[in-house]
Amino acid sequence: MCAGDEANSLEQAARDFMAARSRLFGIAYRVLGSATEAEDIVQEAWLRWQTTDRTDVREPAAFLSTVTVRLAINCAQSARVRRECYIGPWLPEPVDTTADPQLGAERAEVLDMAVLFVLEKLNPVERAAYVLREAFNYPYPQIADILETSEGNTRQLVSRARKHLSAEHREPVSSTAHQRLLKAFVAAAQTGDLAALEEILSADVVSYADGGGVRGASRIPVVGRTHVAKTFAAYAPRFWPGTEIRWVEANGRPAALVTAHGEATALVITDASERGIERVMWVVNPAKLAPYVASLRD
Repeated sequence: MCAGDEANSLEQAARDFMAARSRLFGIAYRVLGSATEAEDIVQEAWLRWQTTDRTDVREPAAFLSTVTVRLAINCAQSARVRRECYIGPWLPEPVDTTADPQLGAERAEVLDMAVLFVLEKLNPVERAAYVLREAFNYPYPQIADILETSEGNTRQLVSRARKHLSAEHREPVSSTAHQRLLKAFVAAAQTGDLAALEEILSADVVSYADGGGVRGASRIPVVGRTHVAKTFAAYAPRFWPGTEIRWVEANGRPAALVTAHGEATALVITDASERGIERVMWVVNPAKLAPYVASLRD
């Protein structure tokens, strides 16, 4: 191949890759729950695409998706070991979805922080099968090819994931109702209003604080309406004075960014159903907050 043909080939490769990039990131992020790791996977997919003999590739997007899924599964398997040593609860890394509400997917449901949190409990192959089917609507035979398994096994993988999700995640309320509950929760938490907190929390609500051992945060989940309400009421005079609230969006849902002296200290994300707030997720780890806050400035 002469220099001119090679340059044209790389230009076409770059166009094919950029056309698929949003989807590739969306797949990797949902499988991994980490935007940082997803970016690394997408970059690795690009490097592999450049060195691939592309003359035999009929569908670049399908090829790139396959490479991305397999890389993400490998990464998730090693990440699981690292997360077992993580200090305190591990929460997915939040992403700003104002620019791309679905992050490359045909359906946005599998982007919700609460859903990603539950999916983390599945093994990486189950997670990948569920993401490809539920977020991107891939047909079962194609998912089977990507995962190098049978179509029957693929259907079982997706079915197990669905059952696990339905057992741990209730039907969410509308965005308007979600925002109303979030604002009511933040207002009650700021003032330490125990009665107001108990009114909007579900009976078996769980609060998770992801500090990664860097910032002071509870290293175990707080469970139950009474315990969660009393915990937030007790923290009110220590945490909230001098802070400001910015209402933002994270993973397609309303969220509250808490800042103190111009520095982000926490991102508050809730999971809400008709019963009230089911989960409160506090992202306070600076390594997870910083990329999210930076994306808001763009």
